[in-house]
Amino acid sequence: MHSDHGNVPEEYKRYLAWKTLVVALCALALVAALLLSLCVGAAGLPLGDVLSSLLGQDSTPRVDAIVRGIRLPQSLAAMVAGGGLAVAGAVMQAILRNPLGSPFTLGISHAAAFGAAFSVMVLDSGLMTSGRTAVTITSPYVTTVSAFLCSLVASGIIIAISRTRGTRPETMVLAGVALGALFTAGTMFLQYFATDVQLSAMVFWTFGDTSRASWAELGLMTLVTLGGTLYFLANSWNYNAIDAGDETAKGLGVRVERARIVGMLLSSLVTAVLIAFLGIIGFVGLVVPHMFRRIIGADHRFLLPASLVGGALLLLLSDTAARLVMAPHLLPVSVLTAFLGAPTFLYLIVRGGRS
Repeated sequence: MHSDHGNVPEEYKRYLAWKTLVVALCALALVAALLLSLCVGAAGLPLGDVLSSLLGQDSTPRVDAIVRGIRLPQSLAAMVAGGGLAVAGAVMQAILRNPLGSPFTLGISHAAAFGAAFSVMVLDSGLMTSGRTAVTITSPYVTTVSAFLCSLVASGIIIAISRTRGTRPETMVLAGVALGALFTAGTMFLQYFATDVQLSAMVFWTFGDTSRASWAELGLMTLVTLGGTLYFLANSWNYNAIDAGDETAKGLGVRVERARIVGMLLSSLVTAVLIAFLGIIGFVGLVVPHMFRRIIGADHRFLLPASLVGGALLLLLSDTAARLVMAPHLLPVSVLTAFLGAPTFLYLIVRGGRS
């Protein structure tokens, strides 16, 4: 009996060590991927030149312009967006107890995109141009608030459905499809009355593209994502309890309804801010939490940081690949994430049906 009790702490230490190791390895891979993304592109740069530019040492104006003016903000935006969407997806899957929950599949991404489009076209918070960036957000706070309010509506509908009809995957996916179609129709309605330049700009804007984020927008995206992530991590025990069932969680003292509503609101805020600046980037919030749930389990103390780092890594690698596929032309990263996410989404549906 004594030896059994003695083995428990060692097993728990190994349990913690394995999960910590996975997160640490992903973090190291993220640093390597960042350096890679700064080196490759239409104009290849040696690693030494990139490091010199980053450290402010002897580097040419051309290298500084490429590294610090173009590639660094784009790569950091990919990391922030990937991490934010993945954490938001992991939290939505936890609080709805639904493996198919994510900002994209629940229609929240489309709602936020409609809000941003409405703000840009009706409230004049964005300057339409036909240049490379297509849309310049002149009032980022107005655009973000508009996107957040629309995503809030979608989140409220999802919460209402989950409370009245339960959180079965079929119910949530059907609701998400309906919401996505509704807000997409709203966006198309706005496009119908747009001028030629506005129409081309709006169509291009809906493609998720990390190259649009300036340093100021990157700062706001980082602040919101970091704040939301810290709250999620502080409530990781609550999400573990909710995973065991609402009654069990209430028995452990968790305020389930409050945790669910606040979690959805913060997930919507993170999603809205990212989409308001970058456009729709789908499936990251669905794929990444599932990948790490298979590797390290469903303990949210580790799943959330793993999703944060893993989402950043996945979108950064996808963004780097999109930059190289059609070089010197830039392919929006949302195209690659859709190719990656669609087969995974179908696999989850088929697997769920079999089980």
